[in-house]
Amino acid sequence: MSVLVYTESEQGKLKKTAFEVASYAKAVAEQLGTTVTAITINADDTSPLSNYGVDKVLTVTSSELSTFNAKGFAEVLHQAAEKEESKVVVLSSSANSKYLAPLLAVYLNAGYASNVIAAPSSTSPFTVKRSAFTNKAFEEISINTDVKIIGVSNNAFGLIENSGAASEETFSPSITDLGIKVESVDKASDKVSIADAEIVVSGGRGLKGPENWGMIEELAEVLGAATACSKPVSDLGWRPHAEHVGQTGKPVASNLYIAIGISGAIQHLAGINASKVKVVINTDPEAPFFKAADYGVVGDAFQVVPELIEKLKSFKAQQ
Repeated sequence: MSVLVYTESEQGKLKKTAFEVASYAKAVAEQLGTTVTAITINADDTSPLSNYGVDKVLTVTSSELSTFNAKGFAEVLHQAAEKEESKVVVLSSSANSKYLAPLLAVYLNAGYASNVIAAPSSTSPFTVKRSAFTNKAFEEISINTDVKIIGVSNNAFGLIENSGAASEETFSPSITDLGIKVESVDKASDKVSIADAEIVVSGGRGLKGPENWGMIEELAEVLGAATACSKPVSDLGWRPHAEHVGQTGKPVASNLYIAIGISGAIQHLAGINASKVKVVINTDPEAPFFKAADYGVVGDAFQVVPELIEKLKSFKAQQ
């Protein structure tokens, strides 16, 4: 009857979201008076999970699942949930988890709540708070099915250390037809991904051209941040579409989002609204972004950003 939590990894390393969903699962388990079982797929080291309330880890090692496959991963979680007799399954709100969650819900005949931002306010009925309308509102919903699937919004619940000793068990589920087979994946390994980044530095058309993107990358490097862009920038071919954030691009829920030369169209704001602190740098004091920002700088990015970089470098050198 343990709470099952799927802890994502990439290239064998557990993601930050793995520890956040483990923290959430522990909070749910305490309310239900049960334990937490984590499941990993092709993760090299699972020991850090014991620091976030996990009591047992089911480790799956499979060459067939070396790249993400929604159907295959959902089958694994389905079999793990049945093995552990789990009535609550916790996932992140990553793109991959959002792909597999509906499949898993069908397998388990479960209700699924995505973008959940807080521990259940009640377990009878099972009630959770989630963001709605592209983070413009919140709603309380009750899941009435026997099995519940919770998708935790990134950076919403936080990391809560709860040290213990987690046992480890090899789990070998039967994997049937995967449907789609991925032949290869080409991915930059030297950059922070937007999905996992605590800080995102984003640029818009105010940078005037791709030749000026160096200062965005330099600021991101100083901050240990991911780089992103607005839709017009990716449409113009200045930056790859993988960096486009917004309602029609990748959602961002970082702790700090810095927008440089971005006016703040409603579609862009909808995609980054979940970020905790938003900073905008723009020459136009009437830019819509200033109404949504926590901090704003009215000024020329070509003057402000280099000075900001130098100040940050100087500050870091003194640490």
